[in-house]
Amino acid sequence: MTRTTVRVYARDPISEAGVTSALRPRPEVRIVGPDDPDAPEVVLVVVDEFDDETMNSLRFLRRNGEARVILVAAQLDDRVLVDAVECGVVGLLRRSEATTDRLLSAITAAAAGEGTVPPDLLGRLLDQVGRLQRTVLDPRGITFSGLASREVEVLKLVAEGWDTSQIAKELCYSERTVKNVLHDVTTRLQLRNRSHAVAYAVREGLI
Repeated sequence: MTRTTVRVYARDPISEAGVTSALRPRPEVRIVGPDDPDAPEVVLVVVDEFDDETMNSLRFLRRNGEARVILVAAQLDDRVLVDAVECGVVGLLRRSEATTDRLLSAITAAAAGEGTVPPDLLGRLLDQVGRLQRTVLDPRGITFSGLASREVEVLKLVAEGWDTSQIAKELCYSERTVKNVLHDVTTRLQLRNRSHAVAYAVREGLI
């Protein structure tokens, strides 16, 4: 059995000790402390209130390491849902529902690259996503991939081996516009060159 390396973080030592004690005997996980040389694959953040300090902690975890973060909070509502997702959280659990088995299920899902959201909040999350696409992204010609429609068109032609002048003629753009589109994509997404941009678009299923 593959064991997932987990770090438990809570502001109060009693909560941290309690969750750690509940998980430590389970063979599916290996609990590591802050001084352990092994980086955790999953971090459990246990809080009563989702406040600015919690948000800063989540952002710090996202910037410093590749661990997937699960938030266990006393109260989860629409605001917490959106803020937590923006901070990179992949799993959400209410403290009142966070049994050992549910924690393990969320940890296993996170380690596999999957998410966990309470059922009553999942529909609201989808509503938020749809509203964002309709009201903010669609009017700007942008998708959730972060690419505008004309950027996708250019990348498709680059992938087919077309050069700048051919792409410009096909899409009725100037060559400068085509170069600017490619420059914007590679800069914004921190890609190295055209080939890297095409590889990104293929990997994300955009072309």
